[in-house]
Amino acid sequence: MFLHSAGRSSGAGCSDCDTGCGIAGKLSTAAAYSEGVAVYIDPPLWPAHGTQWSHLVSDLGLDELHAFAARAAIPSRGFEGDHYDVPASRYDAIVGLGAVPSTTRDILRILEATGLRMRKRKGDKGIARVTATSILTGESVPVDLLASRQEVSECRVFAAACFVTDAAGWFAVAHSVRRQAWGPPGGWREGTESPRRNAVREIREEIGLGVAEEALVPLGYERWPTIAPEGARRASRDLLQLFRVELADVQPALGSALTDTDDRRWVDWPGLTALCGNEFWWPLAAELLAP
Repeated sequence: MFLHSAGRSSGAGCSDCDTGCGIAGKLSTAAAYSEGVAVYIDPPLWPAHGTQWSHLVSDLGLDELHAFAARAAIPSRGFEGDHYDVPASRYDAIVGLGAVPSTTRDILRILEATGLRMRKRKGDKGIARVTATSILTGESVPVDLLASRQEVSECRVFAAACFVTDAAGWFAVAHSVRRQAWGPPGGWREGTESPRRNAVREIREEIGLGVAEEALVPLGYERWPTIAPEGARRASRDLLQLFRVELADVQPALGSALTDTDDRRWVDWPGLTALCGNEFWWPLAAELLAP
């Protein structure tokens, strides 16, 4: 919720991480609870929703953090991609379970040292860091999934996708020949087109529907490693912008003249889950679109 640098882009660092805070010793000190997992919590100093909040992190990994949160009965909705938000009323109990009291700078340093830090803008919500296959290299790479009602900076967007729903709440999906997978219409930006025009073009090409750019609503974005000095995605473009658009009709006819998709259909939420539930981007869809 709060581990961001206000006013900066999602790729900017935090000034707190530019100075040493002397926690080398703390990083090597395991929290004393039964499984030996090291978890840390800062003071409840961050105001929101009528209370103050702390950040809970682990220096061992997200699996250990999730396990501790489950034992501490911290709701899954409190997860922010690299930490859990903990209300002030729970602070003493969490410390009692073995979390090490730390400063906010300590927390930021721990996330940086472990590589778990998920940078985001104010108002963005980290959903998950997942492993996906790079289109350009075929390698497995880490991808951050973030929910946001704000569009990202256009200069950083290499592609766009859009969930299309009809008036009854069904989803239009297309089957990609190259990826052999189902998903929402989406693909690379072409030329100087904006992310919105990119998404509108992909909707028209992959499922044969026309929508207005202004009808698109930002849902979030994927952040990929900047690993492409050449080719379609420049090194400075690391984001896929995700939109949603709701149609006034019920299941209008779908079609496409392209050969890169070989099927398209309307599905309800269980159907979407069955087709796409194993895709790397699914945690973002489940967070934002589940009925």
